[in-house]
Amino acid sequence: MSQTRGRYDFCIGLVLAMSSSIFIGGSFILKKKGLLRLARKGSMRAGQGGHAYLKEWLWWAGLLSMGAGEVANFAAYAFAPATLVTPLGALSVLVSAILSSFFLNEKLNLHGKIGCLLSILGSTVMVIHAPQEEEVETLNEMSHKLGDPGFVVFATLVVIVSLILIFVVGPRHGQTNILVYITICSVIGALSVSCVKGLGIAIKELFAGKPVLEHPLSWILLLSLIVCVSTQINYLNRALDIFNTSIVTPIYYVIFTTSVLTCSAILFKEWQHMAADDIIGTFSGFLTIIVGIFLLHAFKDVNFTLANLPLSLRKDERAANGTLLSTYDCFNHDEESSACLGEIQSTDSLSARRNGSLSAF
Repeated sequence: MSQTRGRYDFCIGLVLAMSSSIFIGGSFILKKKGLLRLARKGSMRAGQGGHAYLKEWLWWAGLLSMGAGEVANFAAYAFAPATLVTPLGALSVLVSAILSSFFLNEKLNLHGKIGCLLSILGSTVMVIHAPQEEEVETLNEMSHKLGDPGFVVFATLVVIVSLILIFVVGPRHGQTNILVYITICSVIGALSVSCVKGLGIAIKELFAGKPVLEHPLSWILLLSLIVCVSTQINYLNRALDIFNTSIVTPIYYVIFTTSVLTCSAILFKEWQHMAADDIIGTFSGFLTIIVGIFLLHAFKDVNFTLANLPLSLRKDERAANGTLLSTYDCFNHDEESSACLGEIQSTDSLSARRNGSLSAF
């Protein structure tokens, strides 16, 4: 009976996590559509300090969609392991990328399509091999988990490292090193997920009619969550303001998810009873998602499609064979003459530079 109940909760958590990604991914599209409609009307844009978007129903629909996604994500932690819920958050990036190509006419290049496919495959692998956490049904059990020496040491290290980064490293290197602010919000995020997990258990007990509000741990978890989330938002916004979003997003995802996986392993002993193939499968799925997110973001401004692939292969083949089209071949095809001349000139220039000739400059 307990095993059946655990499987039922796992499925509920999985559905909630996937629903959260769909709502959050769609919210970006709705907000963007609303802002574009305002721009066409000539209203002052949000980036210029305008607040006309507050009168746009599409923007409010996006805000409600994001709120629904966050609620679903919050609830998912109460039913499924954090090791499963957190990595599936990457699907919101995938949903946003796919929907933007349909509704915002933003081109999704070959790298982006491969990245989306890899993210789906990685998520599927993680779902199949997801660990089963130790059952924690009450706040008293959660309190016992939080008092475990292993978690106390982990939480203490997180707080110490965060304080050092905030007050010592941040003022000196935060403006130049992308890892400083991202590391702060990522490691703090591991504690916020633990707080969400505990509050999820409290809410389940509250619906069961238990006096949860009289338990001091409920208020401690709520206060800790507010502090952690506020810190996360503050330093993530700093990172986004200083550095390129296409770089911040994948790095933040990797460090944040790794921190959550580590925290969950220590707090809930999720890996203790896992078979070797499930451990390998979980890490393989996680790494596959990382590669997919990287391809989706790092090359989003590169105009590369399947139509470019044959041309690139021909150039690589010529370079590998050490041969170039002759001048006669180039001028024999008028459509390709300019491309060939450019290729010959660039190759000659490259050869001159390799030989140390100043004429190339």
